Amino acid sequence: MNCDHESEHHLAAERAARNMPGDEAIGRVSAAFKAISEPSRLKILFALRHGEMCVYHIVEAVGGTQSAVSHQLRILRDNHVIKSRRDGQNIVYSLADEHVVAVLELACTHLNCKL
Repeated sequence: MNCDHESEHHLAAERAARNMPGDEAIGRVSAAFKAISEPSRLKILFALRHGEMCVYHIVEAVGGTQSAVSHQLRILRDNHVIKSRRDGQNIVYSLADEHVVAVLELACTHLNCKL
């Protein structure tokens, strides 16, 4: 193969290879992106940007059924995108940390969509 920028691209490829995350890290990042990319789960994340909520209020915010929302919450929690805690008889959900908000805001900024 012939490239007009052989040495420049070769150096960039070497840097990329040296700094490539391991397969386990790539797998975790891929799973997290897969988890947040589904539209109903993305709605849940945008709802939780406004504060923690129980399932009942998440359903109120995003629509759908309680069983469907609960299923999506489990997927998000299993992928460490959200967290949950018990408050009396309720389970309360919130974003795992400020990085989740940053990813959502960055995606919307990149795509020029309103938050």
